[in-house]
Amino acid sequence: MRYLKLLPRMLCILLLQGFVMPAFSADGNASQRELLEEVPPPPKVIEGEPMEEPQVTIRKKGTETIEEYRLNGKLYMMKVTPQSGKPYYLHKNDPEGPWINDGPNPPLSVPHWTIFRF
Repeated sequence: MRYLKLLPRMLCILLLQGFVMPAFSADGNASQRELLEEVPPPPKVIEGEPMEEPQVTIRKKGTETIEEYRLNGKLYMMKVTPQSGKPYYLHKNDPEGPWINDGPNPPLSVPHWTIFRF
């Protein structure tokens, strides 16, 4: 029981040490720091081949603006921006699979359970 009364105080002390100690150590090492040379970003290469930029085609369909993203000529993602409302994305996880909606109102996912099998 006595330990339970001391537990909040011990936690408070540990938290204070966690915030106060790094502040003291940062000031003491300021004179020993040295600047490193600037490192350029890595090139866009995957397994020895340069990475291609996606081709973006913007078209209007009624009051909606549709941005089509293609890589190697294959459509893999669309951004649909309606005139009123939030934009949403349609993409494919599998090139031959269905379009998946990642938007403010994704389609309702209804669970399917097999109860009886004949």
